[in-house]
Formats: sequence, structure tokens, C-alpha cells
Amino acid sequence: MTEKEMLQRNIEEFERLQDYMLSCDKASEVYQKMKRRYTALKVILTASGINLTEIDYIKE
Repeated sequence: MTEKEMLQRNIEEFERLQDYMLSCDKASEVYQKMKRRYTALKVILTASGINLTEIDYIKE
């Protein structure tokens, strides 16, 4: 898998994960687990030089 394909996959996962997060209760255990993955993806994408301004709907 190329770097470009990996970045695309991470961006798609980031967007999908946010959709799931927006559809559940923030106090739930599931939300907290998703938030850990959200944070990890955010770090990966930011370190890769991706500007998250337009695609980060959660902003936590």
C-alpha cells in the first residue's frame, strides 16, 4: 500500500468515525472508545500534513 493510499484510508476512517460519534451519546462507553481512535487518527493525519479544518466535525 502506498503512502497516498494509506492517507486516503485514514481520512475515510476519520470521517466515518465522526459520523458514528455524532450519532451516539457522549457519555457512553462506546463513544469514549471511538474518541480514543478519533484522537489517534487526528494525530496521524496532522503529523502527515493533512489540514483537518474542513473535515473535523467533532473538534475535541
